Amino acid sequence: MTLFEKIAAREIPADILAEGTDWIAFRDIAPQAPVHFLVVPKRCIPRVGEIGAHDTQLLGNLLVAAASTARQEGLAVDGYRIVINNGPNGGETVPHLHLHVLGGRPMNWPPG
Repeated sequence: MTLFEKIAAREIPADILAEGTDWIAFRDIAPQAPVHFLVVPKRCIPRVGEIGAHDTQLLGNLLVAAASTARQEGLAVDGYRIVINNGPNGGETVPHLHLHVLGGRPMNWPPG
């Protein structure tokens, strides 16, 4: 069971911001911006590179959840960044698909 599955099951505490039938949003424990939260599917998909056509609705739900939670967190006016890391070279540290939503400060491009 991944760390994120344990959070969704309430086995590990988290600062939960919002929740739907198939996803949960909570604050990142090591924020990289003034506002930094994750949107995670409750069903474990190891990474975005392993999604299939049957995941289309879930992926749409994750994006809608990210946008609505960003509005709730006051990020809608000035903007925010959504990041999905895939694999070790992509910065993935937890093998469970998740969206990072970062805001509250200007974001540079390219990152890093």
